[in-house]
Amino acid sequence: MTAEELARIQFASTSIYHFLFVPLTIGLALLTAMLQTSWYRGGRSEHLKLTRFFGTLLVINIAVGVVTGLVQEFQFGMNWSEYSRFVGDVFGAPLAMEGLVAFFFESTFLGLWLFGWGRLSKRVHLATIWAVALGSALSAAFIMAANSWMQHPVGYQLDPATGHAQLTSIMEVLTNGVFLRGYLHVLLASVITASVVMLGISAWHLRRGSSPEAFTRSARLAIGVLIPAAMIGMLVGSELGVTEARYQPMKIAASEAQWTTCQPCSFSLFQVGGGNRDETPTKIIQVPHLLSLLATNSWNGKVEGLNDVQAQYEQQYGPGDYVPNVFVQYWSMRVMAYLGGLLLLLGLWAFWRRKKLVESPWLLRVAIWAIPVPFVVNTAGWMLTENGRQPWIVQGLLRTADAASPSVGIGTIATSLGVFVLLYGALAVVDWLLMARFARKELDPVSPPGADGGSTSDADADDDAPVFAPTY
Repeated sequence: MTAEELARIQFASTSIYHFLFVPLTIGLALLTAMLQTSWYRGGRSEHLKLTRFFGTLLVINIAVGVVTGLVQEFQFGMNWSEYSRFVGDVFGAPLAMEGLVAFFFESTFLGLWLFGWGRLSKRVHLATIWAVALGSALSAAFIMAANSWMQHPVGYQLDPATGHAQLTSIMEVLTNGVFLRGYLHVLLASVITASVVMLGISAWHLRRGSSPEAFTRSARLAIGVLIPAAMIGMLVGSELGVTEARYQPMKIAASEAQWTTCQPCSFSLFQVGGGNRDETPTKIIQVPHLLSLLATNSWNGKVEGLNDVQAQYEQQYGPGDYVPNVFVQYWSMRVMAYLGGLLLLLGLWAFWRRKKLVESPWLLRVAIWAIPVPFVVNTAGWMLTENGRQPWIVQGLLRTADAASPSVGIGTIATSLGVFVLLYGALAVVDWLLMARFARKELDPVSPPGADGGSTSDADADDDAPVFAPTY
C-alpha cells in the first residue's frame, strides 16, 4: 500500500466520521428552533420541555462533531500539500468564509442560546436558536461550495508561471450548478436525518409511556417534516444526477456498471458481477428507461458507457485508468436510494397512524430501529460522490496521485491513521453514551417560573429575572 492510498483512507475515515455529526446538527438545530417557536407562540409547557430535551442532544452533537472536523483541514497541509499548493487560492476562500463567518456566527449564538435562558427576553432568545440553525446551514454551504468546485471547477484560471489555479470569480463558485443542487440535497438529507432521530427517540418514550402527550407532539413534528423532505430530496437527488452526468459522465456510468453506451438505458435493481473490469454482469429486474430518466431527464436519453468515456479521457488527458471503483459506485447508489425510499415509507406509515401512535407497537419498534438508517444513507451518498470522481481530486485538473505530499512517508501516515482510529473510536463511545443517556431521560416534570424559562415580557429581562438553568 502506497502513502497516497493510506492518506486517502485516512481522509475518508475522518470525513465519514465527521459527517455523522454534520447532518444531525443542521437538522436538529432547525427542529429545536421549530419546537421553541411553538412554545413562544402557544406557551405550552410541553413544547418548552421538548425544546430543552432535544436542545441537549444538539449541544452534545455539536461538542463532539466540531472536534472531528478540525482534523480534516490539517490534513490538507500535511498529507495533500501538492493539492493545497495547486488549489489553495481557490479552495481557501470558501474555507475561510466557513471558519470566520459561519462557524463563529453559529458558535456565538449557540452560547447566547445556551446561557440566555431567563436572561434574554423570549423573543430574543428564540432568535438565537434560529441564528444557530442559520449558522450551521451557512457552514455547510461554504464547505459544499469548495467540494463542488472539486467536482466541477469554475471561476478560476491557471497561472501561466506556476500552473496553479487562481480564483477569478467567487460568484461563479457560489452559483456552480453542482453546488446549488448538491447543497440543497445535503440540507434535505440533514432534515431527514434529524426527523428520523426525533421520531425514533419519541417512539422509544411512547413505548414506555413516558410523557406520551409531549412525545406524541415531537413525533408528529418529525413526521410532518420527514415526508416532504424525503419527497423533495428524491427529486433534488435526481436533478443532481442529471447535472453530474453532464460534467462527470464516468461517475454516472459507474453507478450503473454501464460499460457500453446505451440509448435508451434501463436501471438494474440488482446485479451479479459487473464490478471492476467485469464487463458482463448479470442484471436482475431491469426497469426500462429509468437510467435514461435519472441521468438525462429524457425517456430515451443516451448514457455513455465506461469504455467510451475511458477512451475520451485517454484522448483528452493522456494514458491512464479513469474508471473508479465500480463495485463501490454501483452499490453506494443502491444503498442510498433503497434505504432513502424506506425512510419515506416509514414517514407515510407514521402519518397514517399519527392519531394512534401509542396504539401502534410495530410502528414504534420500527421507528426506533430506523435511527441508524439515515446515517448509512448519508455515508453511501458521500461514497458515491467522492469515489465517482476518482482518479481526479479536482475533476479534469489534478489527479489524486499527483496531489499527495511527497515528503510524508508511509510510516508517518500509518501511525497517525492508527491514532485517529483509536481517538475517534473513543469519541464514538463517549458520544453514544452521552446521547443515549440524555435521550432516555424523562422530561422535566416541573415548569420553571417566569413564563417557563424566559422573561414575562418581550422586553429584555432584567438581572433579577429567574434563571432557567438548562439540563446540559
